[in-house]
Amino acid sequence: HPMSLFAPAKVSDRTDGKIAHLDGLNFSRAWCWRALAAQLGEHPVSARAREAAQRHLEASLPHVAGDYMGEHWLATFALLALEA
Repeated sequence: HPMSLFAPAKVSDRTDGKIAHLDGLNFSRAWCWRALAAQLGEHPVSARAREAAQRHLEASLPHVAGDYMGEHWLATFALLALEA
């Protein structure tokens, strides 16, 4: 369902290398939402895109460090999302 793109993925077990990829998905989505918002400029939808990006960042930024399954690569995706 397209509306699911507005909600961050829920990571049930960050010690599981496969499930930990959902934090990466959140950063990837945040990156895309921020890039879309920048291109939309003053369009009313831009605010929704920025809000979605922020929700995705807030869901995963606290978990960039703390478990090797994510910390050895998540920072790269977090940086891309923050600089978009």
